[in-house]
Amino acid sequence: MKIACLVNTYPSPSHTFIRRELQALERRGITVVRMAMRSDRARLVDPEDRAEDARTEHVLERGGAALLRAALGALLAGPGRFGRALALAWRCGARAEGGARLRHLIYLAEAAHVADRCAAEGVAHVHAHFGTNSATVAMLARALGGPGYSFTVHGPEEFDHPRALALDLKVRRARFTVAISAFGRSQLCRLVPYGNWDRLHVVRCGIPLAGAPPPAPLPPGPLRLVNVGRFSEQKGHLVALDALARARTTTPGLHLTLVGDGTLRGAIEARIAALDLGDAVTLAGWQDGPGVRAALDAAHVLLLPSFAEGLPVVLMEALAAGRPAIATWVAGIPELVRADCGWLVPAGDAAALTHAIIAAAGTAPETLAAMGAAGAARVRAQHDIDRQAEALHHLFDTACAACPEATTGG
Repeated sequence: MKIACLVNTYPSPSHTFIRRELQALERRGITVVRMAMRSDRARLVDPEDRAEDARTEHVLERGGAALLRAALGALLAGPGRFGRALALAWRCGARAEGGARLRHLIYLAEAAHVADRCAAEGVAHVHAHFGTNSATVAMLARALGGPGYSFTVHGPEEFDHPRALALDLKVRRARFTVAISAFGRSQLCRLVPYGNWDRLHVVRCGIPLAGAPPPAPLPPGPLRLVNVGRFSEQKGHLVALDALARARTTTPGLHLTLVGDGTLRGAIEARIAALDLGDAVTLAGWQDGPGVRAALDAAHVLLLPSFAEGLPVVLMEALAAGRPAIATWVAGIPELVRADCGWLVPAGDAAALTHAIIAAAGTAPETLAAMGAAGAARVRAQHDIDRQAEALHHLFDTACAACPEATTGG
């Protein structure tokens, strides 16, 4: 079987989970054609991501003339079909915030190129990641006569603006739709009739567990916390800094390492200075896979104070490394983090986060180790990337065998 994977920006430092999924599918004998609208190569630090970048066709790098030629070719090959696809793009653009009809005409041209490339490569199915413009392009490529498609919804962005993203249309026209958690699937159920629910599936993100090293011993000394993720408002870094400052008044020696970077870096640096946390916080920047594992090994507990999430892969990585988690009770996180492997607090509640940090600091090392072991067992049961790839492979096989029409309504 040959499929195409379609992503808006790929590879990216925060999209390691996609690379792992594609590699797991290839271990199962599936040929994967990688396509993305654009690259994030300037920020790539992991050698595996750089290798992935070289394997990925970046559509916008073909240039506007190539996309226009593809669109003209689609028009000449099937004027009626092109007209219906154009109407669909116009309809989706009318829903988007600010009236993004022109942008959706660009998506239509991109879709024409994707459809051509799929025909040239003999692709049987397109799978997009995220319910944003990548799924739009997959839907429009199908409307232009390309292969059937599916897509994975991660959240939280898709659930913030489902109508503007035409998420209901994409779900109804897809062969199937994947959510990465039961919570995510429940949000999709809100968008489409009950008759479409049987094509909504949970396939969790995963991490490679075969041959993974055993958890490193917990480090000695006062509690060391680590956070891994992009610096953005939804990740709750500023609340974490407030909680850390409060906790230090009764629990000296606490330290937090922030792995990542992003648009909120300036605000984070300013808050560190305002709270006099310079000696208690390390900004480590983006790290490659071994660097992230080293940061986890050097910590006692993962700190994840997010306001909104899907189900962060770093939670799986931390628990698999034997590190308990302090996390917020949002989206799919409670499906992984339970009382036996961490602490859950309300999002945005600095006082509750402070209490959780103090509780973790007062927990005996052997108890922390036992909590990490419980979390690792849950990750093995729910987030083995090869098992999740097997589930996705089965969905591809079933969808391609059935070969339904492009649309079931809408």
